[in-house]
Amino acid sequence: MEKIALGRAGFAVSRMGIGGGGPSQLGRRTGKSIDESADILRQAFDAGVNFVDTSEDYGTEPIIARALSSRARDSIVISTKKSTRHQQVTPQAVRESIEQSLRQLDTDYIDLYNLHGVVPQDYDYLAQDIHPELVKAREAGKIRSMGITEMFNEDMGHETMVRAARDGLWDVLMVGFNLLNQTARARVFAEARKNDIGIQVMFAVRKALRSPDDLRPFVVDLIERGQLDPSEIHADRPLDFLLESGLAESLTDASYRFCRDEPGVHVVLSGTGNPDHLAQNMRSFERPPLPADTTERLRHIFRHVDSTTGQ
Repeated sequence: MEKIALGRAGFAVSRMGIGGGGPSQLGRRTGKSIDESADILRQAFDAGVNFVDTSEDYGTEPIIARALSSRARDSIVISTKKSTRHQQVTPQAVRESIEQSLRQLDTDYIDLYNLHGVVPQDYDYLAQDIHPELVKAREAGKIRSMGITEMFNEDMGHETMVRAARDGLWDVLMVGFNLLNQTARARVFAEARKNDIGIQVMFAVRKALRSPDDLRPFVVDLIERGQLDPSEIHADRPLDFLLESGLAESLTDASYRFCRDEPGVHVVLSGTGNPDHLAQNMRSFERPPLPADTTERLRHIFRHVDSTTGQ
């Protein structure tokens, strides 16, 4: 599994990261035991994946702790998050959340600690009043770097991330980006690259990008909105050229590789609760880049889309 430096955070991270949230939450939502879920993570670690993202809200921090119990702590980069949406976040609440995550993860430090789900109207307060608390935690050795994540479904224009990319406070940004909605390229990634900010991509695969059948209604809607040109994409057979030519094994495979090789992207998150599904996703990250002309064609087809996240 290829590794890359996570911007100025400096960690060498695998291009594929394991997401501890999503529909399955590492199998937690589908009835797997903590040991079964931890085994899925160990399978990923054994294949070279060394980045795992979770949150205080997902309930998967103990699963990660169990998986790490048989690994060298410094071999895995752990990212966790403090939720900020629909609640008043105070410095004390952040201190308590960091301590709780340290206990749940059974670790002395967190590699990347994020303020999670930040909407534009909350940004100023969090940057001015809460960010200093993260600095204190870093100085105390409890966290090693600081990040921020957006509410992509509410903030499809990336207003929060535009501000975060330019203000110098954050080491890493978690950004929504996929084949359908590529707006982060110009709005976020360009500035982040100038400032050597690490980028985690979420939403690389959502409902629309699981299969051509799932994509079809999104394409029809986007054509009706005037954001897709029907002469450039078949409404009945969307992106058929990827599969019929053998350029990709599946739409999901193409989606992961497209995001992985976007300039400025470091880690692409992939959620799973199934060992076979995990192995399938890892194969995509080990495959070569899509041909340059194919990537350019995909950029061109979806160049005007900004009204969906694929969710």
